[in-house]
Amino acid sequence: MAGIWSFSGRYRILHFTWFAFFLTFVVWFNFAPLATLAKAELGLTDPQMRTIAICNVALTVPARIIIGMILDRFGPRITYSCLLIYAAIPCIAFALAQDFGQMVISRLALSIVGCGFVIGIRMVAEWFGEREIGLAEGIYGGWGNFGSAGAAFTLPTIAAGTAFLAAGQVNWRLAIALTGIISAIYGVIYYFSVTDTPPGKVYQRPASSAGMEVTTKRDFWFLLVMNIPLVGVLGLIAWRLTQAKFLSETGFGITCLLLVGLYLFQSYNIWQANKPLMTGQLHYPAEERYKFSQVANLELAYVACFGSELAVVSMLPTYFQRGFGLTAAMAGAIAGMYAFMNIVARPGGGWISDKVGSRKWTLAITIGCTGLGYLLFSMFSEGVAIVAVVLMTMVASFFVMAAEGATYAIVPLIQPRITGQIAGNVGAYGNVGAVVYLTIYSLLPEGVGGDKIFFQMLGMVGLVVGFLIAFTMNEVKRGHSEEATTRVPVYSQESDRY
Repeated sequence: MAGIWSFSGRYRILHFTWFAFFLTFVVWFNFAPLATLAKAELGLTDPQMRTIAICNVALTVPARIIIGMILDRFGPRITYSCLLIYAAIPCIAFALAQDFGQMVISRLALSIVGCGFVIGIRMVAEWFGEREIGLAEGIYGGWGNFGSAGAAFTLPTIAAGTAFLAAGQVNWRLAIALTGIISAIYGVIYYFSVTDTPPGKVYQRPASSAGMEVTTKRDFWFLLVMNIPLVGVLGLIAWRLTQAKFLSETGFGITCLLLVGLYLFQSYNIWQANKPLMTGQLHYPAEERYKFSQVANLELAYVACFGSELAVVSMLPTYFQRGFGLTAAMAGAIAGMYAFMNIVARPGGGWISDKVGSRKWTLAITIGCTGLGYLLFSMFSEGVAIVAVVLMTMVASFFVMAAEGATYAIVPLIQPRITGQIAGNVGAYGNVGAVVYLTIYSLLPEGVGGDKIFFQMLGMVGLVVGFLIAFTMNEVKRGHSEEATTRVPVYSQESDRY
């Protein structure tokens, strides 16, 4: 990675791709810095604001799974370009919204943009070998993830600076619309600036992109079980919308039936993708197999790290105000350090995974330390020196984001030709964790007591998942490098022999 600043060859692809991810996160988080202005202009209530926040992550879960399938079929170049261009549509619609209903619908459509992260995982994996994959994916994820902070830093200034176009009022609508327009322009630039693979390398595609490919019959059933939470969390979101009076009881019942149908349809597609295996027509040789338990471990790891990050970012300033007696400005500044650590911590986790010699133990230790960091949050209270609060925040956030880097240092190494689908499922579980955490948080007692219980819960999840990874996960050696296995198993109707 010595040529990272050269902006040539594979490093050029990395820079173009992390910036694409950066823009998707600017779009995805463009409402939070301007929420107070929109609330005042449209007269929204607090429950309505919380509903919009839920809608912001609602469709990201199924979108990450679907985009993973599309990605493996068509490649990251065209997939990322289309997503960036699409972002302009819901952004402009949200900017023009005149009531709560229009905001909810446009925000649901905009939540799809949150799946952009998955696309770059495969693009980077195609251009970097196994010895550097952790650091490269960490740079992609960490620098791109900073888009949420970029939105917080720039959008209020843009809104204030363009007030003259809105009769002297802070122009939050133009600021949000601009994020989509810039994203669409960059989508065109990205399409003409990158390629899916280095010259001479063939882009591997799965035999079927309808559902995830597994290599044993036992893993087929394991996959079906692990898909239940991905659909169940959508039911949880529908329940929250019912509590906010956006959905009626009848609407909630219809939604649940539709979700059952979605799960059955998804299961049918998985059956179609794995029918030759399940009917005995296909038998994978040992070198072509992978254990789905590896994917399941990574999914749980992402619940513990990225899921908790999404949940904590939304409540950390309030916790610092209530728990440590800080002013709103000071609490916001210190909480901002939590997201800021993405720049160094996520690449750091990937780099450690590359260098330490054991990707499994790197992940297990960083997840375990994530749990300890959250438990530390729950123990401190008012009266602690500001310096201690800052150090506590930076240490805890380092392990959260290092664990994210360590997770995606493993994802591309499991089964290269379905990296998109694996990355999509793992990423979707992060959003599942965020929704579940925030739902539980909304049910806890208000105040410092509830905040401490929340951090204790996150801490215990981190410790349990770290323990599971340490004792159930295997090391992974396969990769996208040229020396990696590229042969795809074949079968005949008459025999399962090669």
